[in-house]
Amino acid sequence: MKNIKIILIATLMGLLTAATSCSSKKSAENKTVTVKTGEKTAVETLTVNRKPVIRTIEYTASLIPFKEVYLAPSSPGKIEKIYVEVGDNVKKGDVIAEMNRTNLESARINLLNLETNYKRLETLKKTNTVSAQQYDQVKAAYEAALVSYNFLLDNTNLKAPFSGIISGKFFEDKENFTGAPNTKVGKPALVSIVKIDKLKAVFGVSASYYPLLSEKMKTAVTSDIYPGIKFSGEIYKIYPTVDPATKTVTVEVKVDNEDLKLRPGMFSKINLTLGSDSAILIPTIAVIKQTGTNDKYVFVIEKGIAKRILIKTGQVFDDKTEITSGLKPGDKLVVAGQNKLMDKSPVKVIN
Repeated sequence: MKNIKIILIATLMGLLTAATSCSSKKSAENKTVTVKTGEKTAVETLTVNRKPVIRTIEYTASLIPFKEVYLAPSSPGKIEKIYVEVGDNVKKGDVIAEMNRTNLESARINLLNLETNYKRLETLKKTNTVSAQQYDQVKAAYEAALVSYNFLLDNTNLKAPFSGIISGKFFEDKENFTGAPNTKVGKPALVSIVKIDKLKAVFGVSASYYPLLSEKMKTAVTSDIYPGIKFSGEIYKIYPTVDPATKTVTVEVKVDNEDLKLRPGMFSKINLTLGSDSAILIPTIAVIKQTGTNDKYVFVIEKGIAKRILIKTGQVFDDKTEITSGLKPGDKLVVAGQNKLMDKSPVKVIN
């Protein structure tokens, strides 16, 4: 009986100890989730104002040849000789290829005969021994034959229309040129020639900048292939219409490339300087992007309270971002501690 009492007492003591432990633990848990209200978040601010800026816009574009031609005769025929290979430099007027001369020789003989008749009638006309009608007929035939001969000459001896580099060769000697499209651009050609001592970049500029654009406006062109090197360029052509789908105007920039470092197909960045202006600039770090949306906002301080303000941003200038909507000069902008804030949070300005 005595042993039973001892066991009961021990059991009661254990239960009391467990209850005390649970009570203490629950008390501790309640203490950790207690949130103190009325505390002010420490923040740093600056006064918003307008600052002078130089307006520049950057566009990306692939470089293309300043001029490019797919050289071909006007009619099918046998190719006698192609005098160039891919990569050859050619000058304006150089003979690039020669076609079969049969038609040209026939035209030459016909022209010589008509020229002889024409000159003879010219002599007779001076002595009034030939009718005006006969003279006019022979003259017209001669002039038509001369045009035909020159046309065949141009299409038999194919010449470079400008100085450049042979970028493609699509036939070999003695092959027949059929006139069927045989190039990547869908044009028929014996060879292609490009002018690359100057290049072009073609891209669309927002129509809102159209009044600020002008031909011969200087540009800076860069390529990741040549870090730190700037190539000079200028606006060469501004298209007269705005694309209704993209609301952009097409601009062509001519890029100097005398040392031939740049090549067609290279990716480039074109910077246009549109003049000076003033803008509201704030540290980029002060801008918060709302998760899952494109909304951006900042906090401003009004009477010790943080107010959440939706903003619209413009250009980025180094570590500063332009604000086009939402802020005004004189606003007290939070630049440190903003990530701890909610709308209408009380704050303590420490700067």
